[in-house]
Amino acid sequence: MHRLGFKMKLHAGKAEEYKRRHDELWPELGQVLKDATVSDYSIFLDEETNILFGTLKVEDLEKFNQIPHNPITKRWWAYMADIMDANPDNSPVSVDLKDVFYLA
Repeated sequence: MHRLGFKMKLHAGKAEEYKRRHDELWPELGQVLKDATVSDYSIFLDEETNILFGTLKVEDLEKFNQIPHNPITKRWWAYMADIMDANPDNSPVSVDLKDVFYLA
């Protein structure tokens, strides 16, 4: 099992909208993540900086790395691009974080 962490940046004043959209996560996107062996996925918000911090577990990195190529993922990115920092292809600007401690 691989444990991954990352950070992204939410636009100021968009926390409620971000939460609302995730509370209504498209079932087909949830299935894309499950098919890519993603589990134990959480996203936290630092309200002072608007930094989103995500953690997740992945069994198969090869399947996980296919998520960006899925058309459902690309639709989700386009849906979210107006409320967070995004790349030209609408993918979120995301920085992988280094794992420095874990207590099981």
